Amino acid sequence: MSDQTYYHSFLNRDRLIHIVDADPSTCEALSILFRLEGFQTSFSLDASHFLASLDRRRPDVVVINLRIGEESGLALLRRIKAMRTGTPVFMLSDTPQLEAAVTAMKLGASDVIAKPIDTEHFLGVVRDALRRDVHLGAMQGGRRPVEVRGFSQLTPREREVLQLITNGQSNKEAGRELGISPRTIEVHRARVMEKLGARNTADLMRIVLTS
Repeated sequence: MSDQTYYHSFLNRDRLIHIVDADPSTCEALSILFRLEGFQTSFSLDASHFLASLDRRRPDVVVINLRIGEESGLALLRRIKAMRTGTPVFMLSDTPQLEAAVTAMKLGASDVIAKPIDTEHFLGVVRDALRRDVHLGAMQGGRRPVEVRGFSQLTPREREVLQLITNGQSNKEAGRELGISPRTIEVHRARVMEKLGARNTADLMRIVLTS
């Protein structure tokens, strides 16, 4: 298993994606797609089943069809956004629906994905949404903040390094982005791990993602 594959599997394994679509084949196909990437999945064929499932566990990502049988998926999008949990919501479109897609984006949808689904693109935008969701810092744009024990001890630079580490960037990539050497990144990484009580990078991500 490559480092990148391991990173994705580790990052995704505690993340639940809930799919809401009246078409069982779509729900099953997307469930398989996301499970192959290491995610947990569940699905609902109607809005009422999805809303009832929220009492058991809140998903990390929701995928909703713009039409759920005779119902509008936009109404469910409004309900989710009214909860102010910051959960990314992606809308599916069976056919081109420009007006509905524009409305969905205005209501806070992360993206509108048209069928037939470009699976690589879909996985990419879901990963991007989850990376933004674990961004450490103040509440921004309705996203929920992540509280990490020991985070207050980190310097601004150490917080930047932690952000890049949890996004899966190497020392070289992080150094290039911050304009410092990979060796300096390694020093900051060691201090971050010491302050947060992490034994290694995988442990560090576990601390961040489970806090």
